[in-house]
Amino acid sequence: MADRSIPTVTLPSGEAIPAFGQSTRGMAEDPRRRDDEIAALRAGVDAGLTLIDTAEAYADGRAEELVREALGDRREEVFLVSKVSAEHAGLTGTADACARSLERLGTDRIDLYLLHQRGDAPLPETVEAFTSLITQGLIRHWGVRDFDVPDVVELAAIPGGTAVEIDQIPYDLVRRDVERDLLPRCRAAGLPVMAYPPPEREPMLGHPVLARVARRHGATPGQVALAWLLGQDGVCTVTEASSPKHVRENRAAMELILGEEDLAELDLAFPAPHAPEPLELP
Repeated sequence: MADRSIPTVTLPSGEAIPAFGQSTRGMAEDPRRRDDEIAALRAGVDAGLTLIDTAEAYADGRAEELVREALGDRREEVFLVSKVSAEHAGLTGTADACARSLERLGTDRIDLYLLHQRGDAPLPETVEAFTSLITQGLIRHWGVRDFDVPDVVELAAIPGGTAVEIDQIPYDLVRRDVERDLLPRCRAAGLPVMAYPPPEREPMLGHPVLARVARRHGATPGQVALAWLLGQDGVCTVTEASSPKHVRENRAAMELILGEEDLAELDLAFPAPHAPEPLELP
């Protein structure tokens, strides 16, 4: 499913998925941008960015409908990720939410279905619902979003909880709190993380060290930040791009190889925490 030129990460089940994909967060909110957003998603698939991340909560389901329109007859080329919201995460609510997402997406299965965030629904019920959806063939894998160490430990103790395939978390040069506890634990368990950009990413792109490293490589600060993230072991990432030009810029970051000098400068400018810190959520 993944383009050969795109690196992959391996899920605990053994399936390799693209290490870099497209997020639809922020899409389908303005009808005036619809054509550009559809063109961006299609351009991404053309460029090998065949992991597409969406959610029922994005634009109240309209982002999923946008994905359906963008994919057309190319569904089989894509590893499709969607999410159930916390308020629907009970035993029957998860199944109902999945059915609605499948209809909006125009597909018979979701490749990776995530719990969007912890809420009031009992976690064992959500895991049971995910297990049932896999048995029915409606989803292929399941995972979680924004789970910190206590959440991951709790999940592992639930019957069926060790079948989790990914933890989607905010992670970037400017948000490295996960590196002292959560990320090492996930790596030790063979559980990949899927990084999404935290809100601080845009201001971070104006940092002079990023600009200096970017000039050294004839790249943009955004490409440097993406190249750094893609170099982290056991990490895949999804990022937003609302135009084909932006998609091509993101895709080019995969060709950027950061050297030891670059990495040392970035570590000084954006240091990891010295001690474990709780996951900071947007």
